[in-house]
Amino acid sequence: MIKIAPSMLSADFAKLGEEIDSVKSADYLHFDVMDGVFVPNLTIGLPVLESVRKITRMTFDVHLMITSPYSYTRRFAEAGADIVVFHVEAETSDNITKAIKELRKLGKKAGLSVKPGTPADALNPFLDTLDLVLVMTVEPGFGGQRFIPEMLPKISQLRREIENHSLICDLEVDGGINPETAKLCIQAGANVLVAGSDIFGAQDREARIAELRSGARGE
Repeated sequence: MIKIAPSMLSADFAKLGEEIDSVKSADYLHFDVMDGVFVPNLTIGLPVLESVRKITRMTFDVHLMITSPYSYTRRFAEAGADIVVFHVEAETSDNITKAIKELRKLGKKAGLSVKPGTPADALNPFLDTLDLVLVMTVEPGFGGQRFIPEMLPKISQLRREIENHSLICDLEVDGGINPETAKLCIQAGANVLVAGSDIFGAQDREARIAELRSGARGE
């Protein structure tokens, strides 16, 4: 099943309630948390997540693009995140393992992400403990970037690893996703698509969500 996760980075923060309601047919809401250190941008934090948690029961897919994410995984989980994803480049191996275990104890799902320049193999030591892996198909830090097609083999490699070991693990992609690139990513093995400007910039957002899902059928 293909899952769609609208990126709230592209939403109008002056009317978040309306923006969330406009994409209610999606599977997840994707929140990008940036600290201005791990990536060169600042975005939302805990107060925003806590606020929007009160107005929707949608699944919150929270992507931490921050330094020392282990120090924050519990706080974001308690603020309302259902899935907490952080970067393999941002933590030590021991802290990654600790963060995953802590999230599981809290009843949350754990995910790891890789930047475009990081090989898929960096995720292998943790794959059997994860609920989701995220391949960045742009350089993290800003929305509206152009899709990097060279990431498609990485997606395929991770799909093979997941299937070869019979793992229950979603494979998510984020960056430059539109109906055309969605098809490529699905063909490569992704089953969760994050899209920001493509969804929030559409006149009919529900129709665009359906169109992105239709890539699974090659329509």
